Amino acid sequence: MGRTGRQVGVVGLGAWQLGADWGEVSEADALATLNAAVEAGTTFIDTADVYGDGRSEKIIGKLIKERPGLTVATKMGRRVQQTPDVYTLDNFRAWTDRSRENLGVDTLDLVQLHCPPSTVFDTDEVFDGLDTLVAEGRIAAYGVSVETVAEALTAIARPGVATVQIILNAFRLKPLEDVLPAAEKAGVGIIARVPLASGLLSGKYGPQTVFAENDHRNFNRQGAAFDVGETFSGVEYGVGLQAVDRLRGLVPEGMTLAQFALRWIIDQPGVSVVIPGARNPQQAQANAAAAQFPPLTAEAQDEVRNIYDDLIRPQVHHRW
Repeated sequence: MGRTGRQVGVVGLGAWQLGADWGEVSEADALATLNAAVEAGTTFIDTADVYGDGRSEKIIGKLIKERPGLTVATKMGRRVQQTPDVYTLDNFRAWTDRSRENLGVDTLDLVQLHCPPSTVFDTDEVFDGLDTLVAEGRIAAYGVSVETVAEALTAIARPGVATVQIILNAFRLKPLEDVLPAAEKAGVGIIARVPLASGLLSGKYGPQTVFAENDHRNFNRQGAAFDVGETFSGVEYGVGLQAVDRLRGLVPEGMTLAQFALRWIIDQPGVSVVIPGARNPQQAQANAAAAQFPPLTAEAQDEVRNIYDDLIRPQVHHRW
């Protein structure tokens, strides 16, 4: 996985669902989901200090006490007002100390800046501070989570950045043009997030679906709480459903649409790990199984791009 020097399974687990913003998930259900993912071959878990204000980290901390050897990535910076001046070494120390306590570890495997303001990526002092955290043993490696292609390319040019986490799925093809080639050339790992476009690419939702009041797919459709690109990848819900209807015809027998969407990401050169979320053990197991399918055909790859060009490109390509 990039400059971390670690080997991880290509299908990881995103733990946002286990903390907040996707409706209520009990701790017992969260642990059952985590254990099912690990038993299915998952070795990489991605979380953040802001997910449930530390709840996700604490639950994962209980898991890794029982299951050593996993790689856990967390993120920092979104628990405070988003201004560039908060990205200081003192704050980095405080934030990582809190995550270390939540996870119950001395050294964090990977810490990522959590979609900070764009100017942060141009600030030398920020990356000097991250290098200091590595030297102090608080973290083993650091990366960034980004919203835009431009932010990703700026981060990849930094010599200490081990990984870049970016939205990549059948509704977000722009990173294929420059980000993945640049990362592969630089030896930077790519963590593909929002791989199922907030569940749209699972094919389980329709025009009449109602999401819970505390689910971001309800309250963030217009970007009221955070970047709208994090919800349905920024695609208008109805347009996304149209695209999903076309994608269904590409899915090979024996594979679900969600597994097809994950396999599409796995097939992209330069991807280190994809991090679908899961709310129950069955979802976690089905997601992990996507790695066992053969690569998609060239015809299927071409048609994914055609659907993107026809329906999705006008909505997202110029924005992120």
